[in-house]
Amino acid sequence: MPATSTSLRHDDAPEMPAPKVREFAAHSIGGGLALLLALAGLAAGVALIVTGPTATATAAAVALVVLGVVVVGASALSMCGLNMIAPGEARVVQLFGRYRGTIRTDGLRWVNPLTTRAKISTRIRNHETAVLKVNDAYGNPIELAAVVVWKVEDTAQATFEVDDFREFVSTQTEAAVRHIAIEYPYDAHDEDGLSLRGNAEEITEKLALELRARVEAAGVHIVESRFTHLAYAPEIASAMLQRQQAGAVVAARRQIVDGAVGMVETALSRIAEEGLVELDDERKAAMVSNLMVVLCGDRAAQPVLNTGTLYQ
Repeated sequence: MPATSTSLRHDDAPEMPAPKVREFAAHSIGGGLALLLALAGLAAGVALIVTGPTATATAAAVALVVLGVVVVGASALSMCGLNMIAPGEARVVQLFGRYRGTIRTDGLRWVNPLTTRAKISTRIRNHETAVLKVNDAYGNPIELAAVVVWKVEDTAQATFEVDDFREFVSTQTEAAVRHIAIEYPYDAHDEDGLSLRGNAEEITEKLALELRARVEAAGVHIVESRFTHLAYAPEIASAMLQRQQAGAVVAARRQIVDGAVGMVETALSRIAEEGLVELDDERKAAMVSNLMVVLCGDRAAQPVLNTGTLYQ
């Protein structure tokens, strides 16, 4: 489902520690200019190395060769700072263990070559849980699975706050699904109560809120979450199916009886208003009984020819 404000939290969601680091932009420059300068430096260094031995003075020749070697080494080192960043990717930059920012601008970028850069994807991803077997709020074993659409929103938190943010999302998703499953019944006995089957939208909203609270510390944003599988466990599926069928039959019978009572009331009122026949209490009871049998029966009524009267 669509994400809502991060200020919304599930009441029973765990309280995650506050993040110690947050993402900010790293200092970088366009890689094209840096590449040209590095290539020019390499060419100049090679030229110094080649022309150095031709100098008349030995000291000058040695100095030119050493300078050429230094220029070539510096140019080669500077080229190590080049990074090719594709759309939907970022680079987390560290210098001697300290976080120095994140590069999100795509294309060829250059940063301090002494830094280390970890590639991290900021694309939208899917995670689908396996079919989990848990007990619902009534203790009935059920099976359920969910799919979560997510993406990395804060690369610094995803890198430094958890060991592996992918595994973290997977584990926390399973934990949230299990917690939601044991908190609500599959089918509520009370008509006003929430159930996994009868209140899918409300339960999905609660799942999204709990997931957001669980993975917020890892810099992950939940885009959408949905249940993809929901059923009773095989060992009780047959019994629960019979219970559902019985409930459906009772509900249908209740509706039939309500309709039959209304039709009988209408029939008696019309007969009394139009004065078609005078009915005493016993004949009214007989008429109501016959009409209820005809209207509520699950088989076609068999007419009986009465050659006498009601009292004979």
